[in-house]
Amino acid sequence: MQYLGQVLFLLLLVVGFGFFIKNIKKLIRNIKLGRDIDRSDNPKERWKNMIRVALGQSKMVKRPIPAILHIFVYVGFVIINIEMLEIIIDGLFGTHRAFSFLGSGYNFLIGFFEILAFLVIFGVVVFWIRRNVIKLKRFNQPEMEGWAKRDANNIIYIETILMCFFLIMNAADYFLQTQSYTHYNEAGAFPISGFISPIFDGMNLGTVAFIERFCWWAHIIGVMFFMNYLYYSKHLHIFLAFPNTYYANLEPQGEFDNLESVKKEVQLMMDPNADPFAAPAEPQGEPEKFGAQDVMDLNWVQLMNAYSCTECGRCTSSCPQNITGKKLSPRKIMMSTRDRLEDVSKIMDANNGQFVDDGKTLLNDYITAEELWACNTCNACVEECPIDISPLSIIMDMRRYLVMEQSAAPTELNNMMQNIENNGAPWQYNQMDRLNWKDEN
Repeated sequence: MQYLGQVLFLLLLVVGFGFFIKNIKKLIRNIKLGRDIDRSDNPKERWKNMIRVALGQSKMVKRPIPAILHIFVYVGFVIINIEMLEIIIDGLFGTHRAFSFLGSGYNFLIGFFEILAFLVIFGVVVFWIRRNVIKLKRFNQPEMEGWAKRDANNIIYIETILMCFFLIMNAADYFLQTQSYTHYNEAGAFPISGFISPIFDGMNLGTVAFIERFCWWAHIIGVMFFMNYLYYSKHLHIFLAFPNTYYANLEPQGEFDNLESVKKEVQLMMDPNADPFAAPAEPQGEPEKFGAQDVMDLNWVQLMNAYSCTECGRCTSSCPQNITGKKLSPRKIMMSTRDRLEDVSKIMDANNGQFVDDGKTLLNDYITAEELWACNTCNACVEECPIDISPLSIIMDMRRYLVMEQSAAPTELNNMMQNIENNGAPWQYNQMDRLNWKDEN
């Protein structure tokens, strides 16, 4: 019985990290379903972008109030979990505050952690009020109904509970230290939980010790649960924001990629030495598919974008088409892409890793043509995203499929392209009349 707690703790770690690794493997598998794309260029600039955007949160400061609150929550939650190292050592070896030998340095750390824990609670409470009381418009769009709204609130509740367990654990520990109870030797500084500890006055010390142990176990179990919940949550960006910003597109916004096969055809047409009557070269391997119909037609960076989306709605709130009442929501584009990718993943899980056609595609079943054609390609969504996600790239690839594979462009666009081909201008008039405007008063 002496080592029962340590055995149970080891079992908890094995199960918790086991599921976490399984989820990470599934995540990597799903992202690799996308087409290959080379983002290995300019590593120095990519590191700078990651440090500036993901670590420095440079794009968050455009909206200072949520930026400050996010720093409280993000930095606080991440740094506080450094104490997990001590908890793991204590749990495995049956020690109490294993790092207390650091002396005044340890006192500073615990005190700093407590202040951060208080700021985390303050931040998430304000976030909850913004979502559920003030009901900011960007948090109450149609795509945020159901699971998306519950998930956002779940994160707030989980983080609040974990921080409360942490502070109550410290408060009980501090109280037992002042009473010189068994192995609770003086260690740490408690600027926040020191105000909580008086609630234990007059309480049986054994009961206080039980509360301290209960909160200790609840905190570590909660962290393990949260770690595995992330895969199913918008908070997966805690991990993916860093690779997402590293592999972000560094080209100027508005510069679109050209299909290699089309590019070669145009170059051939412009080559004065080319034989116009020569037979076209035979395509090598699979014929190229123009654009994207399903998630497997997107590239792996776009799929990682979908998993990285924080669902903050900054893209949608800045989208001029959404503001003017169009159906388009860039956030919904990313959420629908992730939903489709998850549905494909479930099919693969049920068929030994093989995808079996379910009769659905990302285009039409998850994202409609109306949404795609509403976009005016202004790049506002890309500019606003705090972690460099590009909904526009997905929109353009799916548009490309509609035009080049299905000839399903809107009538107005088809007329424009036909006029350019016939008249050299988007408007329907004779080429000889193109300069008539100069004679007008």
